[in-house]
Amino acid sequence: MDTVVIIGVRAEVAKTFWQRFKGLMGRKALPKGEGLLILKCNAIHTCFMRFPIDATFLDRDDNVVKIVRNIRPWRLCVWGGWRAVKVLETAAE
Repeated sequence: MDTVVIIGVRAEVAKTFWQRFKGLMGRKALPKGEGLLILKCNAIHTCFMRFPIDATFLDRDDNVVKIVRNIRPWRLCVWGGWRAVKVLETAAE
């Protein structure tokens, strides 16, 4: 996976279907200041995750359109809105 820095977070980029599908599943934690940027995405789930996350939904120009904090594991759908085209997942603060 590629890595980028977006809004101050060093993030792996999930581009392919399988990278987006897997997301953060199976990881025990994420270090502070690191995350996963999921492209072509405006909704997420936290099934099979082991820790709560913060989700920052972004538009095409990387403007923040919605932030959802402290999403616990096993939430079925968190939607970022119509303008969201990608999401940055980080460990909940």
